[in-house]
Amino acid sequence: MKTIDRLLSASKPVWETYHQHPFVQGLQNGTLEREKFRHYILQDYLYLAEYAKVFAIGITKARSLLVMQLFSSYIQAIVDSEMTTHSGYMGKLNISQEELAQTPVALSNRSYTAYMQQMAYEGGEAEALTAILSCAYSYEAIGHAIVEENPAAAAHPFYGDWVQYYSGQKYHQDNVRLLDMLEELTKDYTEQQLCHLEDIFLTCSRYEAEFWDMAWAQQV
Repeated sequence: MKTIDRLLSASKPVWETYHQHPFVQGLQNGTLEREKFRHYILQDYLYLAEYAKVFAIGITKARSLLVMQLFSSYIQAIVDSEMTTHSGYMGKLNISQEELAQTPVALSNRSYTAYMQQMAYEGGEAEALTAILSCAYSYEAIGHAIVEENPAAAAHPFYGDWVQYYSGQKYHQDNVRLLDMLEELTKDYTEQQLCHLEDIFLTCSRYEAEFWDMAWAQQV
């Protein structure tokens, strides 16, 4: 069994809740309240800044130039692609840099990124990558599920950019590179090591569910 299949199996009950979450359903149907999405964009922008640091920690753990190059390229991709997408929405939502700087990081957001960084510090390349993948891969799954159930969602005048990005081919190919590297890094992992990866992935998946809750309830 592939490592990613094992991780997905362990977290299946949590992942099955993502698409039915009212926030995600609102994105799919175009009915999500703008203020909820605004809160999400602010928190996700703050999240991405810390998320990128997990890749940076992964670079320090890298045992090969190939892994260093992979993690390094994703730091640039987050800044140039994901955070650019968020910058576009910040303009649409009239979010200033001053407001962003003054926005407190929600408790669940802070706890999530702190956990990922801790797992990266304590582990190696594969542990850092496992923490990363729960977010990266789940967004692709959500994006594809949205388009599958409502193809028109990608053309929505406001939420369409978000749907297009996470359901798009480029985002998929970026995830393929991460998934392939995970399989390579874990090909000689013991049962005990794989169980630890399951725990990391499941915990991060639960944090992902809490992130949607936080966005929906506009928690801080």
